[in-house]
Amino acid sequence: MVKEIERAGIPVVHICTVVPISQTVGANRIVPAVAIPHPLGEPSQPAQKEKEIRRKLIDKALEALATEISEQTVFE
Repeated sequence: MVKEIERAGIPVVHICTVVPISQTVGANRIVPAVAIPHPLGEPSQPAQKEKEIRRKLIDKALEALATEISEQTVFE
């Protein structure tokens, strides 16, 4: 689905827990997530720390979205 959305001219960022799978399915902009059960957070952390983790991931995804690329790119 990612490839079809991008083919329509809309850039997509794939936030994922298993980067090789995202690469295999053809995602172009890949941002590694935290963990499989909680990709966008860490519930064991205090609320403020979890908010920082989530904000960092979203900021990285927005950076990836705004970056021109010519091949698959993982944004660490």
